[in-house]
Amino acid sequence: MKITKIRPILTAPDGIALVIVKVETDQPGLYGIGCATFTQRPTLVANAVAEYLDPLLTGRDPANIEDIWQVCKNNSYWRNGPVLNNAISGVDQALWDLKGKVAKMPVYDLLGGKSREAAMIYRHADGREPAEVLDNVHKYLDKGTLAVRLQMGGYGGRVKDITKGNAQPGKKSAQATHRMKAMDRLDTRFPGAYYNPDVYARSIPGLFDYVRNKIGFDVFLLHDIHERLAPIDAVRMAKELEPYRLFFLEDPFAPEDQEWFKLLRAASATPIAMGELFNHPLEWRNLVINQLIDFMRVHISQIGGITPARKLAALCESFGVRTAWHGPGDTSPVGHAANLHLDLSCHNFGIQEVINFSERIYDVFPGTPIIKDGYLWANEQPGLGIDIDETAAARYPIEFKPITWTQSRWPDGTLWTP
Repeated sequence: MKITKIRPILTAPDGIALVIVKVETDQPGLYGIGCATFTQRPTLVANAVAEYLDPLLTGRDPANIEDIWQVCKNNSYWRNGPVLNNAISGVDQALWDLKGKVAKMPVYDLLGGKSREAAMIYRHADGREPAEVLDNVHKYLDKGTLAVRLQMGGYGGRVKDITKGNAQPGKKSAQATHRMKAMDRLDTRFPGAYYNPDVYARSIPGLFDYVRNKIGFDVFLLHDIHERLAPIDAVRMAKELEPYRLFFLEDPFAPEDQEWFKLLRAASATPIAMGELFNHPLEWRNLVINQLIDFMRVHISQIGGITPARKLAALCESFGVRTAWHGPGDTSPVGHAANLHLDLSCHNFGIQEVINFSERIYDVFPGTPIIKDGYLWANEQPGLGIDIDETAAARYPIEFKPITWTQSRWPDGTLWTP
């Protein structure tokens, strides 16, 4: 068998730019698909696939996944950037999908078989105030969800609805005035998504106290700082959240602030999840081998696909770190399927982030995993068990605009990590 064509497919069924890679072969009807989604720079990834990886790999044997991954990584000489890693991931996942189809086995069987029947998931509950967050928690609990991530006003506590609260018709309360300052400001020399880190940091322990007092401790609760605090304030928040027994606290620091994990570990027993911005093994190696985190949160296309992710999972297992692969809306359904096959096969699986798959998603991506009773379930089909309907995908072209939420700013205009 030989590779005859590698091409990107761009689509946005739910308004988020997704990048899929299709690896075609000289065997009629036999191909694989993978996720290469870097939604902030989708066309760059697509060009890397079409202009560089396609001519590099055409004519090669698709069975040699490890060698192909190493060739893609090293052929450009400079390596480990997110654009190239995502392009490589699209090819890598597609080759695993293809190998499963040839073997007539699901990818999880190629990786050693199942360690569990399905993967426990967590969902996101947001709101403008604790009562609204609690209402959204109950909506998930009514569907059998076992774990919920609590946010209030999104990352950094940004609240967009300024009419909520004590404001009277035609007037603004002090609370509403503050919330107005947290909205996007585009009419200054420093446009961006403004938020107040101090207000945010003080609000989260109260949120968890409110929710725990209402629902008790039989539900797993999580929170994502998303790097929105100065490191010492993240340490303080982790300590304040200890009584509420979080399943994990996510991304307390930026990847550049790794030395702070030593202080955090010494100061708090709150479990820590980290990694969605990682690209290079040196970004996670120290955290894993020194047991400074509890959950590995990498975006598997960001590190280059299933091939490096399974190696990372094995490293984590050796040091008691569990997996919790990144699974937001800017992971395509193909990427969610790849996450799931790793979840099912890796002994040290912890939990899986997942989105609500719309009818459009199931239309464009037949075979998308099913959410049921707090778990994500795979089908028994060969490969990744998912396909793409290119005719349906073409109905949802991507529309790329500059992204404002990654221009996060403090009240004085200081740009902060997103």
